[in-house]
Amino acid sequence: MTLHHVRLVSTGAYLPGDPLSNSDIERLCGPLPDDVLDGLQVTRRHWAIDPATGRHLVTNSEMAAAAARQALRRADLDPAEVDLLVTSTASPEYLLPAAVTFVQERLGLRRCAVVEVRSGCAGAMQALEIARGMLADGSHRTAVVIGSEVISPVLAPIYLGREPDAVRLRDRISLYNFADGAGAMVLRAEPVTEASGSEPPASFLGSVNACIGGDRRPGMQIVGGGTDAPVADQLRRRRMFDLRLDVVESAKFGPQVFVAGLADLLTRTGLSLADVDACVLPEGNAGYFSSELEEAGMSAEDWKVLQPKLVENLADVGATGSAAVPLALDHACASGRIRPGDRVLLLAVETSRWLYAGTGLTWTAESASQTPLVSTDQGSPVLTHS
Repeated sequence: MTLHHVRLVSTGAYLPGDPLSNSDIERLCGPLPDDVLDGLQVTRRHWAIDPATGRHLVTNSEMAAAAARQALRRADLDPAEVDLLVTSTASPEYLLPAAVTFVQERLGLRRCAVVEVRSGCAGAMQALEIARGMLADGSHRTAVVIGSEVISPVLAPIYLGREPDAVRLRDRISLYNFADGAGAMVLRAEPVTEASGSEPPASFLGSVNACIGGDRRPGMQIVGGGTDAPVADQLRRRRMFDLRLDVVESAKFGPQVFVAGLADLLTRTGLSLADVDACVLPEGNAGYFSSELEEAGMSAEDWKVLQPKLVENLADVGATGSAAVPLALDHACASGRIRPGDRVLLLAVETSRWLYAGTGLTWTAESASQTPLVSTDQGSPVLTHS
């Protein structure tokens, strides 16, 4: 089998609509205590719905396709060159067909390989490793990996038709925290020739993927629309879809998931914290990461080394599930925070069932070719509503 060198060549992103400030959210559902708001650290977010009516303005697959088109333009590639699409989402339009097939349709691809990961924050990193493996063995040449999430439709029933002061505090936390968006990464494979040596350049250094909560209750769960109960029983529930977030357990066990994932990733890549130039961790500025990491097993010395290397944009985009790492990565590229030659860790921590997934790589995409992320551009989706 011919070895193929896989490179990450570009990123893309899409954020729907105008940004919503904390003041906008307060008008919908009431305020949060200052200490809770400070702990969340989110100041702006984007929703794919009209906050006033709940009407959908853009779909999951439309956002995903827009992010993919931007990434492909930056790589100077035509969508027709894509022969592999790998997506991750926990909020598809339909149970079937898979959302990735609608992305394929929107990109104008009659035929290509498709894979979809059903996950939250960790999913894009799982999708990235799937794509890398399928390119490395020569099965495909060009892949687009996408993380896309539309969480706002699940949030809307919490406040629509209710007075703000009637919304429970625990539900307000979700409204202030979660948001929508899509991020994409383009991978290309090149055969390793004799001239380039017997071993491919070390772009991808190693990856990790684990669920360490098999014996724990979920830290986050969306109940409804599945097969957990008869449809008639589901219709009698207080809400058709219920987003349940265990804030206390997330603050308690989340740091342990992060520390375990980081240690695993450093081992797999052979890097030390001193070797790392940037660690893309969208949850990196949440309060508990600075206050409880030592208890979770990270020394104060290691935290001091790692903290200035953290890359995230949670404050500006909110918690976006599968899109979190790709959005933070795109932001880092557009701002010049990550440059060619940097050794980068991409690490996602997911509280749904306490997962982590990540990749270490030597950065090869040209940062200078990136343009700042905007919510609408030439790659904006053509809206089609029924």
